Amino acid sequence: MSKIDVFQQLIKQDKPFILPGAYDAMTARLIEEFGFSAIYATGAGISNAQLGWADVGLTTVSEIADIVSRISDVTTIPIVVDGDTGFGNAINVMRTIKQLERAGASAIQLEDQISPKKCGHFNGKQVISKEEMIGKIKAALDARTDPNLAIIARTDALAVYGIEEALDRANAYKEAGADVLFVEAPTTIEELSTITKEISNVPHIINLVEGGKTPLVSLEEAERLGFQIVLCANTILRSAIKGIRDSLTILSRDESHANIGDYICTWEERQELFKLKQINEWEQKYAVNNFETYGREKDGERSRL
Repeated sequence: MSKIDVFQQLIKQDKPFILPGAYDAMTARLIEEFGFSAIYATGAGISNAQLGWADVGLTTVSEIADIVSRISDVTTIPIVVDGDTGFGNAINVMRTIKQLERAGASAIQLEDQISPKKCGHFNGKQVISKEEMIGKIKAALDARTDPNLAIIARTDALAVYGIEEALDRANAYKEAGADVLFVEAPTTIEELSTITKEISNVPHIINLVEGGKTPLVSLEEAERLGFQIVLCANTILRSAIKGIRDSLTILSRDESHANIGDYICTWEERQELFKLKQINEWEQKYAVNNFETYGREKDGERSRL
């Protein structure tokens, strides 16, 4: 079964699931190692980690696709890709879908902000018209190679025009053919409940941002509220920042490794994560002396014949 088909099963199953965000191949590997069902290739995390800038629409589709392809190479679970605004109009969206699908996406998220966009929990967002976004969704659906590639439609209209406009847009995006809906940045439990009650028979995403606008709820609470996907897009990124700062604090203060053991993984843990044992096995399998032995064996067979 393809990863695209696996993701379709995930969004149709009875139980919701947590979707952690990865910003490179290493963090993606860790997500799979801990048994999560899918990986979210986070646009904000990629912008932060790869460019060193805030999530304000500075990344390009080629940069996102490059990271996604690296994640895909080292993992076996579905990858949900943050496709931002599609990087332009409906025609740009078509190219974005094709490029990200080739890179290994199992689902692609598109949003109705103007371009360049901002993080969904930043102030000062603006959105395109509902009609233009519907056109983008339809273009995305037509551009898919695999008809099961999931298209996730996100609206940022709640922060701009309020809950009623957000609901209207989300419903229109559902009617346009989106597989999953994502109403960004609700600010109360009541708004969260309203979203899933007003628009039913479609999977919904709740985006949990520590310090952001949406109340932080557990997976169990999200299920009661009617959400299928609990997105934790940048929890890993922020834990990495804190861990790096803690380690640098120790090195700077002590000028020694003596007290750093509790802040870093072991040598063995590192090599296990990055598959050194597998690489060593491949080196032995494909070593020159093995080829020479194989060649002599084949020559012996030919001489006997």
